[in-house]
Amino acid sequence: MHQENNKILSVVIPVFNEVNFLNTLFDQIEIYFNKENIEIIVVDDGSTDGSSNLLNELKKKNHYKFLFKLIKLDINSGKGKAVQTGIKNSQGEYILLQDADLELDIKDAKEMFDMIIKNKDIKCIFGSRYLSGKLKKNNYFFNNLVGKINSLIFNIFFSQSLSDVHCGLKILHRSVIEKIKLSVNDFGIEIDLASQIVRNNFFIYEFGVSYFFRSKAQGKKITWIDGLKSFYYLIKVRFFDNSASTNISILYSIIYMGYVGSYFGMGIGNTLFIIFFAILGSILGIHFKILSSTLIFLLIYIGSLFGKGNGTTVSVALFFVLGIFIAIKSKKYFLNTSFKNYF
Repeated sequence: MHQENNKILSVVIPVFNEVNFLNTLFDQIEIYFNKENIEIIVVDDGSTDGSSNLLNELKKKNHYKFLFKLIKLDINSGKGKAVQTGIKNSQGEYILLQDADLELDIKDAKEMFDMIIKNKDIKCIFGSRYLSGKLKKNNYFFNNLVGKINSLIFNIFFSQSLSDVHCGLKILHRSVIEKIKLSVNDFGIEIDLASQIVRNNFFIYEFGVSYFFRSKAQGKKITWIDGLKSFYYLIKVRFFDNSASTNISILYSIIYMGYVGSYFGMGIGNTLFIIFFAILGSILGIHFKILSSTLIFLLIYIGSLFGKGNGTTVSVALFFVLGIFIAIKSKKYFLNTSFKNYF
């Protein structure tokens, strides 16, 4: 007999060797999320430090009002895999992603939950460590720098304005979860998740959260290697995980923008301009399909017919800007028509 689901919230917590934080974590969970219509899903990602035994002990406590689900992965498979496993075993109308290491405050997670259930138009909220005046402790310059650079690149690639794409505290409505298919098993899950949310036309709201950075001695697991891998994931989700029409548009735009670059500079400078404009073309190809890109290229070609020398360069640049303007207008005009896939 089908039993109607009565869980409003599923809190998914990946755990790998966090024995020193689990007691405090569950003390805080009990304060803010101890209700019958909430489930706490802990995914033990192959811990070897005693976390598994402690989680079993915590689960045996019978005074929790929330439903405690404990899932054990035999080997360490990565944060992304743990998050995917937790989501697959969730039932809540909303899914909250929370790290176990206490870098992010459970109180902030509760504030985000209260906010999203009061506004049905909001389907997705990301925590941000760079917004608001909440308490922060962060003394790792490189990690902070990479996080901000990655957020900037993500914003350029996806026309967003997120301040912290890597923050592990997020809450999503079930309708968002049903539209995405996560596949990244490591820390790249944050980029994979954000990119798929944007691709499916959900708006990402941000909420400033507290942040208490912990050192490697305290168990910090993300490294500079993960920082470098994040650049790979940014390239992958933007330039390879696309529809065939988008990939064709990217290639098409690279070619004609390389042509535009040929009008600038001389010698090695000309080569550098061609490379720069080809990269710019790859970004344009993401946002404009074949017909809108053709409009840009047509205006560029018309511009190349005017003037001589530097005059031609100026003319090409002006007509390029005009082409972008017309392409944007055309894209908006055809957005809700059967021609939208061509603009």
